[in-house]
Parts: sequence; structure tokens; C-alpha cells
Amino acid sequence: MPDAGVVLYPKPAGVTSHDVVARVRRHLSEEAGRRVKVGHAGTLDPFATGLLLVLVGSATRAQRFLMELPKTYRAVARLGWTSDTGDRDGQLEHTGRIPESLEIPTGELQQVPPAYSAVKVGGERLYKKARRGEFVQADARPVTVYRADLIGSDAERAEYEIECSSGTYVRSLITELGDAYCEELERTAIGPFRLEDASEERILPLNEALDFLPGRELEEDEAVKAANGVAVPTPDTRHPAPVRLTHNDRLIAIAEPRDDALKPIVVFK
Repeated sequence: MPDAGVVLYPKPAGVTSHDVVARVRRHLSEEAGRRVKVGHAGTLDPFATGLLLVLVGSATRAQRFLMELPKTYRAVARLGWTSDTGDRDGQLEHTGRIPESLEIPTGELQQVPPAYSAVKVGGERLYKKARRGEFVQADARPVTVYRADLIGSDAERAEYEIECSSGTYVRSLITELGDAYCEELERTAIGPFRLEDASEERILPLNEALDFLPGRELEEDEAVKAANGVAVPTPDTRHPAPVRLTHNDRLIAIAEPRDDALKPIVVFK
């Protein structure tokens, strides 16, 4: 079993992303006989299900590259109701008012994080303030909704497939329809990773997990340099950033172009 990599974890409803990380850490640490470092690349709300990328060992150092990947969701909106949290776990109120339009806007948007979110304001997460009755509004932030396809609807519910940038609150997209809340939310894809390929028993090797990044195979002397954080020359100054530096199918570092070289910014020992 790889000592570093990514678990495509199918998260069930009713548990937090932190619960999943703790579960994987406990299991792997027991197998290894030592504490294994485990993290994740993007949370899911407790009520939500679907794909969670769990990072094992040195894969935690690649978190930001995985966090930046676009996400795809299947979302079900409950119409004619409101929820103070925007989802089924909040305080629900039946209004009977159906939104005039079921269209979710696409493109670049400015989105205010919901009151019940993990965003920190003044050093404290918003949901902790909200639970005390302190509703503080965070600053709007840019997000992108690439597509929001209405799969079907009736008098009570509307189902969507939504592809969006990292950091987008899908339940906010739903509540902004009007009197509606997010009744079901399932993350079906993160970049090239798909929910149907998820298995909590398999660790995807790190180099394979990051093969959505362009790569450059190094000679042995270059690999030694890169492993010590030293830039290696590149004949192609048009390299997009970031770039995987590999040697004999082993990931040495992730680098970014600097003039006519590739400078390691994350090194994997």
C-alpha cells in the first residue's frame, strides 16, 4: 500500500469531513503501527454525500493543487420552504411560495458565504457565531459557476447538476432562487476524479493522483537537484504552472517556471 497518496472516499450523510479524516487516520495508523498524517482537499457539509479527497502522508503537501480543481454536484432543491442554514439540517419553514424562476445564474459571481459556514471572521468560524445568535456577514468573494443544468422539476422539487469553482456554496445558489433550500447534495466529481471510482480501501499513488498536472521526466542528476529544491533547466519556457517533476515514475517535486528553469515549490522526500 502506498505511504502517500489520495483516497477517493465516498462520504455518507451524517458525518463531517473531519470525521472521515479521523476514521482513515485511525485505520491507516493501526495498519502501519505509527501515526499517519491524513488531511483532505475540500470539505462536504454533514448532510451532503459524495466524493471527498482524503490525503495521506506527503500528499497533504499537495493539498492546494487539488483544492483548486472544479467540483460537480447533483443538488435537489425543496421548493416552497426556507431553512436558516440553507439545507435540510436547519430550522425549516413551509411558505408555499414557489420561486418564479428555477434558473441558477452561471459565470463569474460574487457570493457571500452563508451564516452557517466554516469561514472565519474575526478569528472565529461563522457557524459558531450563528449558533450563539450572532449573525455576521462575511465579505463577498468571487466564484464561478460553469454550468447549472436543470435536470427536472415538479411542484415541490427541482434537481440540478452544477459544475463550479472551488469555494462555491451550492446551498447558497439554491436559496437564492427564493423560497427554497438544498434538500440533497451529492458531489459527483472533483476535476478528473469521479464518485463512481471511489473506494475507501484504495490509496491512489501521489504521482498518479496528480497526473492532471503537466509533467517533466528528470535525468538522475536533475532529480537529485530537484529533491534538494534546486531549479532545473527546461527547454520549454511556455510550461504552464505548476509542473510535476518525476524520475522513474516517482514524484520528486512540483515546480513552477522561473525564467528558463523549473523551480521546485513543493518537494517530496
